[in-house]
Amino acid sequence: MRRPLVELHGGGIRVADSGLHLDATRRVPCGFVSHAHGDHIARHDRTIATPATLALMRHRLGEPRRKRAEALPATLRTPFGLGELTLELFAAGHVLGSAQLRVSRNGVSLGYSGDLCTEATLAAEPAEVMPCDVLVLESTFGLPRYVFPPKEETLAAVRSFVDAALSDGVTPVLLGYALGKAQEVLKYLADLGYPCRAHPVVHAVNRIYEEQGIALPGVRVLGPEGAGPGEVVVCPPHLTGSAAMRGVRRRRTAVLTGWAIDGGRYFRGVDAAFPLSDHADFPSLVRYARATGAERVYTVHGHADALAAALRRERIRAEPLRELRQLELL
Repeated sequence: MRRPLVELHGGGIRVADSGLHLDATRRVPCGFVSHAHGDHIARHDRTIATPATLALMRHRLGEPRRKRAEALPATLRTPFGLGELTLELFAAGHVLGSAQLRVSRNGVSLGYSGDLCTEATLAAEPAEVMPCDVLVLESTFGLPRYVFPPKEETLAAVRSFVDAALSDGVTPVLLGYALGKAQEVLKYLADLGYPCRAHPVVHAVNRIYEEQGIALPGVRVLGPEGAGPGEVVVCPPHLTGSAAMRGVRRRRTAVLTGWAIDGGRYFRGVDAAFPLSDHADFPSLVRYARATGAERVYTVHGHADALAAALRRERIRAEPLRELRQLELL
């Protein structure tokens, strides 16, 4: 029997017989961070991530307080060694700097997708297929009902919402996560010439995107004066009642989220919901699992059970990661 390559450890994922943890949410000796969303980051002794992710982590967590903390920037598609492991990062398409990780040892490769979006985005590197023997696949939208319309169709619907609000003399407010979703919709509208205002929390992230080469022309920070005629406001969903939004009095609000597939009834206090997602939908997850060539797939997070069952119906050997204490390769 082959040596196990990946295992559960302390509620997280670790490459077996090594100190390498994957998206650990508490401090570990060595952690790969796939992207800078809050539920994937922590202050590790050694952090492996793309330069963009490290920059976003510094913004979100501040500079390391421990003098021995070490950041190990890793560029995409450039293999490097870590003890007896060989690591290589592949773009994940989720947010700026997001990456998948392939770990190889003794001729066998483990692929860890992290959060994945296989449809091209305007403000992040496009996802790449990561060939591997064993795949750990995120399952956020792992139910068959989660089928997103083409992104250009969704963005066009968002633009129509914006135009209708502006023509009625009210301010369109678009709600999206401060990292990722906000920059995508701002990039889309700004490139079309719409003047935009970003909530200060979003604006701070925008500055890092611009430092990393993502231009957001015509986007200004939302100040106490609110938004002027013809301006669009982008704000995180949980900050609609914040002090920064008090100057935006006559507003029409839309939320941008993949969960909009479940219907607008789940989103109180908004006028519309659009299924703009930075995750892969169900058909994309199934296609991706097959495209990697993995002989075994472990699903994790979200609808892991349902996605694993669906993959088995597609004749892909799959099971949920969370139900196993230790995973054998093949």
